Amino acid sequence: MILTRRRILEAGGGILAAFLARPAAAAVDPLEIAMQGKPDGSHVWFDPIGLHVKPGQTVRWTNRDRGNSHTVTSYHPEIFARPLRIPAKAKPWNSDYLLPDETFSFRFDEEGVYDYYCVPHEHAGMVGRIVV
Repeated sequence: MILTRRRILEAGGGILAAFLARPAAAAVDPLEIAMQGKPDGSHVWFDPIGLHVKPGQTVRWTNRDRGNSHTVTSYHPEIFARPLRIPAKAKPWNSDYLLPDETFSFRFDEEGVYDYYCVPHEHAGMVGRIVV
């Protein structure tokens, strides 16, 4: 079979079309936040503590702390009567308790500042912020 210029261009165009039809990586791959803790339990935190995301991006929290359960809970009056510290139109969330290696994901659609905390460790400073 002789490769002509036309066949090469047709093949290249097909490959380019397939590549462009793929969803954007940001829309597919969630951004990651780890829930961390020292082995002796003396310190717990979200890593990173703050994150900037684009509207429509998903964030996934993973409990990497072998010694504790954690939550990812938005500051919202509907959840434990907490003050509103997410955009007024945004949906509040509460992951419930996550055991080690368990995950929770949330998609951020509304622009604004989202403050969140870990229910059992808020008093220890386990809080975070997402800016959309």
